[in-house]
Amino acid sequence: MNKMLYILIFSSLLLSCSDSGKLASVDIGRAYGYIDKEGEIVIEPQFYHDIRNFSEGLAAVQIIDGTWGYINKEGEIVIEPQFHDARDFSEGLAAVKIIDGKYGYINKEGEIVIEPQFDDARDFLEGLAAVKIIDHIGTWGYINKEGEIVIEPQSYDARDFSEGLAIIVYQGIYLNQEGEVAGDVWPHGYINKEGEIVIEPQFHDARDFSEGLAAVKIPGKNRYSGKYGYINKEGEIVIEPQFDYAQDFSEGLAAVKIIGDMWGYINKEGEIVIEPQFDYAQDFSEGLANIGYLVVYRYSNQEGEVMIGRTHGYINKEGAIVIEPQFHDARDFSEGLAAVNIDSKYKDTTKLLIIRKVGQKHFVVLTLDHELRQMRLTK
Repeated sequence: MNKMLYILIFSSLLLSCSDSGKLASVDIGRAYGYIDKEGEIVIEPQFYHDIRNFSEGLAAVQIIDGTWGYINKEGEIVIEPQFHDARDFSEGLAAVKIIDGKYGYINKEGEIVIEPQFDDARDFLEGLAAVKIIDHIGTWGYINKEGEIVIEPQSYDARDFSEGLAIIVYQGIYLNQEGEVAGDVWPHGYINKEGEIVIEPQFHDARDFSEGLAAVKIPGKNRYSGKYGYINKEGEIVIEPQFDYAQDFSEGLAAVKIIGDMWGYINKEGEIVIEPQFDYAQDFSEGLANIGYLVVYRYSNQEGEVMIGRTHGYINKEGAIVIEPQFHDARDFSEGLAAVNIDSKYKDTTKLLIIRKVGQKHFVVLTLDHELRQMRLTK
């Protein structure tokens, strides 16, 4: 069967599947709100651009004019929208970008406590925050809560501290102290709070340390090959590189992508404890993890256009779905609430259809209860 015929067959399947079991939609458009762990909406969808997780009792929200402010858990605005960008509160402070383009830090009353002066800024973690200073000799450095530079800006990208270490990414080819090429382009390594390199930049990608381990991508034949494994704080590999992608360990488990682009979860021995079955998977937080499936949507316009999207729900540590996939987008649970996006422009069928890719040529279409509908669309 040639490629064009395959595309026609697959398109026909989508069109035929989408016409059954039409449901009416409420035309409130695409909006974010918040749910609790029972899946109940506790802050009505009303934010049409973007929102962040709750952190230290507040969440950053973007309103229709594009500015950012903060709400409390009752959904009330407590810091008026006025910022070009706003990050999570962490250790009592939040990075915000004022209208003229510089980042500073505010407290929970919305008062500026570190003057806007940075070209970019990250959260405070373990007493330090990474900041970008373009007009300095280097690029990224670290400040304390008084706004004082404690690790001088260097020619690397810098991430948050986690468990005493922070990722650095050199912008170009990394040279060691002898001036020798010691890493590929954009190599990732780790520094301590004195700014000293403790794990040499050598990885194609790296994630924060969490629960004593960090996911890193070991170089392959070229920059785009290689596999993810996990290292300890001495830089030693403790879970062999074998994954196409890997997330942080959280609550004893880590999401990894393996079989046929599917996501599952492993424990710290590298053993699979939740079988690969998701098209999208995030860290566990407060006992639940945000997972997603590729699905067939019927667009609620006059033509009844069909499209492929993703639906999000939540699983527990046994891999059981506890909040049914139903959201256009979803975030991790934080402080008992999770941000979700409800897009009522889509009409679903009686049961949303899940698209599964097996190998390179086979598609399997399942309902959410995993009942087999169609398979082997190609030879």
